[in-house]
Amino acid sequence: MSSSRRLLIVGGIALALWGMGYGLWYAVFAEHQALNGIGGSLATAFDAAASRNLGAAETAFRNYKEAKYIYDRQVDVHGHWIGLAMLLIVVGIAFDRVRFAERHKLVLACTLLAGAAIFPFGVLLQTFDHGAIPRGIAILGSVLVIAALIGITLGLAGRKAPSE
Repeated sequence: MSSSRRLLIVGGIALALWGMGYGLWYAVFAEHQALNGIGGSLATAFDAAASRNLGAAETAFRNYKEAKYIYDRQVDVHGHWIGLAMLLIVVGIAFDRVRFAERHKLVLACTLLAGAAIFPFGVLLQTFDHGAIPRGIAILGSVLVIAALIGITLGLAGRKAPSE
């Protein structure tokens, strides 16, 4: 088994375990509090609206929006880490069919693994800061994944490298 193939498969398994561990942690220690906050702020908003207290309703809806935004990002992070891990494993299984020299395949494998780890991390950072830096990190991760997948596609479609 080539080192690039091993990197993708082992990296995919590690990333899947990381994503599942994160999901377990979130489900046990944070999700119920988040859902209580979402439900509580929504109930408060409707109660305030029914009482014609528009200021309190607006504040409660703003609290709901923020809590829901954070909850969605937390769930997305868990799902993206695991989904990208499965992609790494599947690509790793067929990676010896990529018709590039091993050093080029290793660069593609490293790029794909880095992007698969960085993209969800950038999404996670958005729960703490809604600014440009966390979004930029997520975009960087997704660009790395896309670039690696384009390279892999070209390697699958290309001719055998002369050094192999």
